[in-house]
Amino acid sequence: MDQNKSGGDNFFNSRLGMILSVLGIAVGTGNIWRFPRIAAQNGGEEGAGAFLIAWISCLFLFSIPLIIAEYGIGRNGRKGVIGSFIKLVGEKFAWMGSFIGFVATAIMFYYSVVAGWCLYYLIESLTSALPENMQHAETIWYSFQGSALPSVFHALMMGLGGIIVVKGISSIERINKILIPSLLLVVVISLVRAVMLPGSMQGIEYLFTPDWSTLTQPSVWLEALTQNAWDTGAAWGLILTYAAYMRTKDDITISAFQTGIGNNIVSLLAAATIFSTVFGTLGATMTNAEVLEIMKTSGPASTGLTFMWMPQLFNEMPGGQFFAILFFLGLTFAAFSSLISMIELASRVFVDMGVSRKKAAVGVCLAGFAFGMPSAISTDILANQDFVWGVGLLVSGAFMSFAIIKYGPEKFRSEIVNNEERTYTLGKWWDIIIKYVVPVEVISLLIWWMYLSASAYAPDTWYNPLSLYSVATVLVQWGIAMGLFIFYNRKLADKTKG
Repeated sequence: MDQNKSGGDNFFNSRLGMILSVLGIAVGTGNIWRFPRIAAQNGGEEGAGAFLIAWISCLFLFSIPLIIAEYGIGRNGRKGVIGSFIKLVGEKFAWMGSFIGFVATAIMFYYSVVAGWCLYYLIESLTSALPENMQHAETIWYSFQGSALPSVFHALMMGLGGIIVVKGISSIERINKILIPSLLLVVVISLVRAVMLPGSMQGIEYLFTPDWSTLTQPSVWLEALTQNAWDTGAAWGLILTYAAYMRTKDDITISAFQTGIGNNIVSLLAAATIFSTVFGTLGATMTNAEVLEIMKTSGPASTGLTFMWMPQLFNEMPGGQFFAILFFLGLTFAAFSSLISMIELASRVFVDMGVSRKKAAVGVCLAGFAFGMPSAISTDILANQDFVWGVGLLVSGAFMSFAIIKYGPEKFRSEIVNNEERTYTLGKWWDIIIKYVVPVEVISLLIWWMYLSASAYAPDTWYNPLSLYSVATVLVQWGIAMGLFIFYNRKLADKTKG
């Protein structure tokens, strides 16, 4: 195949364009909306620092090794997630690539809803006064959630994403060169202003103070691993999809470290901003425990944390309206850039099967709107889907690891990653992590979580698939998807090859 062509699309025009596009995958609402609430939920009495240690450990022992694998699989295959999987390990494992792609697509269904929230709050900050207190902020949040507007904005974000994807990778690259620098600037400005609030240092202190006892809880490690996969994009198949357009001379290992570390820095900045806001706003009248309780209960699974507290941060500032507009503009950009990559992943799978890019993107967006509607209507359903498919990223990671093990980690590293044009040579440490550490992490955490869910966390509902956070709801949804892909494995392989 021509090195400058792939499925009718040019390669990324520059390494900067590729890195910014991949950061567009990684840096999104997972950093600004999801990470602060997960940190709050997994903090102990003394602080959330121990969770951060577990989270950073998972970056180097799970996410970055898998990001390296994704870059390599995608650049080697020059197709979407199913086609690249087939090229690496053979046709009979097409179902594994399909499952990885479906996990990211299932996340897309409700992620578009969250992206719609971001756009709504951007418009709200442009047209309305900022909330003066928690009661006012809650009224805005629950009034919005109780209306048809989440569905309308969900449709709008899916449609806008489809328009970009129809035009191909050059369009995706151009828009990410605008979106991602804008977002980073906004995050830094917001943090600087947040830490100037009286009492904000209490929030920073809590965020970075470790409560070592929390590291004995399996749920903390499970959340640390799934959050790291969630906000870096590791094992989603998204980086794999973009890597199909990666130039041969771009270094995989350096790109993977830039992606993972850059993403986690943004997560920490966002969490520092949110914790500073909440403690700076409430710390003078409440204890740490009371403040944290509010952070944990801002909407189902504290989904309203960013949307309730950030407007109050800006209300405390001189010129706050301007900063509110800037922040929600950046947040909308972050959500949109990640959503584009999810639409591209699913669309590329159909392009590989012979469907035109336009028809593929339109079909994916229509399906995304339809399957995302339950989450648009109910935040409980959204929280369930976030739980089921967030943990599903563990399985995706296991499948990625399996593909590398079957191909041969040393062979993969020497032939695919360490090519002649590399600037950094990936060492044998990667073989050990991908062959032993990642599978052990996935298997042990899943077994540990399922055992404790059945025996301690939810002994009365673990077997009920209709319970929002049960073992059964996870296994049933995974099982349906996996069963269908195994059943249609031959057809998926033949269509992708043909």
